[in-house]
Amino acid sequence: MPLTDAADSRDSAFPNPQSPIPNPLDVPRHVAIIMDGNGRWAARRRRPRAIGHRAGARAVNVCIDFCLDQGIRALTLFAFSSENWGRPEEEVGALMKLFLAALDREVEELHRRGVQVRFIGDRTRFPADIRARMQAAETLTRDNARLTLAIAASYGGRQDIAAAARALAEDVAAGRLRPEQIDEAAVAARVALADLPPPDLFIRTGGDCRISNFLLWQLAYTELWFTQTLWPDLDAATLHAAIRDFGARERRYGLTGEQVSGVRSSMHGSATT
Repeated sequence: MPLTDAADSRDSAFPNPQSPIPNPLDVPRHVAIIMDGNGRWAARRRRPRAIGHRAGARAVNVCIDFCLDQGIRALTLFAFSSENWGRPEEEVGALMKLFLAALDREVEELHRRGVQVRFIGDRTRFPADIRARMQAAETLTRDNARLTLAIAASYGGRQDIAAAARALAEDVAAGRLRPEQIDEAAVAARVALADLPPPDLFIRTGGDCRISNFLLWQLAYTELWFTQTLWPDLDAATLHAAIRDFGARERRYGLTGEQVSGVRSSMHGSATT
């Protein structure tokens, strides 16, 4: 996709982001990934866990390149969960250094390629220098529209939903909202990534088959795909396999296959008239 496409508006890139039945897709609009297996990758090589995290940084670039090549418009990566703060202090410190180095090294190139960078999660727990670089990255890239790269850092899905509930409660207390106005749309508007379509495809590397408190609200109708491949070993062939599997699935959203086909046929007819 040429960089001139970065001139597209956010609305044209993601029409009706919460639409329950998008047009049939061979390529997902939004991919969410749990990057799992760095520690096991290092252990198999009898190296410190920090070496595995460093090797995993290469796979991030593989994913970004793949999304840009395939025309995927949003990529959300689970980099550091709210529970990860409980890991050994040495490992957390190594992760912070790696995170800081990546921000210093990669942001200018991402900006040049038309990637918008954003962070979701409780960034107050990060050191001040990392918070400053997060803000600088978001400010520099905020008008880019070729790919939205969301990095979930100090993030938890339950934390996200609780924050949305707290915001709604504050609106009710202030008289800006009545309790009976709280519905799914109201919650969806207040969770992270509310301006993006929910992920079409979720990928988890490393062999575990769970979503581990990641985007709990947003993944309600996402197609899940798991691979034994450890994160540092991720390559374009693995991602192509995930996309092929995704394209072969029928997404029904609680309806019958015949209903979905009818809705999609009418949508296709409207788009061509």
